[in-house]
Amino acid sequence: MEYIGYFYLNLESTMKYISEFRNPELTKKYLQDIRDTVTQPWSIMEVCGGQTHSLVKNGILELLPDEINMIHGPGCPVCVTPLNLIDKAVHLALDKDVVLCSFGDMLRVPGSEKSLLEAKAEGGDVRILYSPLEAVKIAEQNPEKEVVFFAVGFETTAPANALSVAHAHKKGIKNYSILASHVLVPPAIQAVIDDEESKIDGFLAAGHVCTIMGTSEYHPLSEKYKVPIVVTGFEPVDLVQGILMVVQQLENSKAKVENQYARIVKDEGNTEAQKMISEIFEVDHQFWRGIGEIPDSGYVVKEKYAQYDAIRKFEISIEKVAENPDCISGLIMKGIKKPYECEQFGKKCNPSNPLGAPMVSSEGACAAYYHFSDKVEV
Repeated sequence: MEYIGYFYLNLESTMKYISEFRNPELTKKYLQDIRDTVTQPWSIMEVCGGQTHSLVKNGILELLPDEINMIHGPGCPVCVTPLNLIDKAVHLALDKDVVLCSFGDMLRVPGSEKSLLEAKAEGGDVRILYSPLEAVKIAEQNPEKEVVFFAVGFETTAPANALSVAHAHKKGIKNYSILASHVLVPPAIQAVIDDEESKIDGFLAAGHVCTIMGTSEYHPLSEKYKVPIVVTGFEPVDLVQGILMVVQQLENSKAKVENQYARIVKDEGNTEAQKMISEIFEVDHQFWRGIGEIPDSGYVVKEKYAQYDAIRKFEISIEKVAENPDCISGLIMKGIKKPYECEQFGKKCNPSNPLGAPMVSSEGACAAYYHFSDKVEV
């Protein structure tokens, strides 16, 4: 009974904590503060796809004053996973007879010929898991089968993927490896700013990434490019307060890093998680789907753990292929176009027949607009 009482006490406390940041009155207050503060047009990019979904789903974009133009950034790891890496995952599932494990939102992302879901339908052993540690357990229980976890994500998921390699190494499990596609946020912000077509005045940085990495990497960017960067969460109150903080800086000609998400994010981040990342991974150049190569923008498995790197282990060499010419996901992820400005949006491209990853990912801007906006007739 004591445990049950403790559970309900903490559940009630947690729900109160969540509802506090969905408070409509507080949201309205911050929206009014934005209206009272803004005097000229400003373009603000929310980097994370989770933030994009919250902005669209909660109708915040329609409630902001006309002077505020929210630009949707490249912070959807599923969306930027290279096309040929999807092809490599399909190749492993169908041609190498491995147990291919993945988070669910990767299964419907189109490769050059087929998706992992289609590979599964053709007989590939493709499994949806909630944690890479589950994949390690599968490998341990099935020593005769090779098990590969499709390790996709930003800095947020890197610690767990690194931990899975560390566990496999510690237990001497030889039949486990990861197909890694880890991308980093700060280099992406720099690439977006450097793009001649982009015009962004300030940024909302992703709270969950900063929970792991802290805020120190953003100070050089803010200082170099003279742009405000405000770390925020994902609830309505988080987002509108973060936008207000960016607007206040812009209106006062300031440019610094601020932390709206201080209840979670510490300046130093999670140092233990960072140690785990640095033990298994090292920084290298990374190709971003729809965008291109960004220097020093990804994690790759260190040589010390090469036996756990699926690309090296299975000697996969699949050439890069061109994107679907009808898909403008690169322009959308750089903030140059909005999803509804694509000629195929909601027509040839929809969740049942996606031309690109942003239409199927749970963090994709196209999916957000398709499901929650009135910009498309469905």
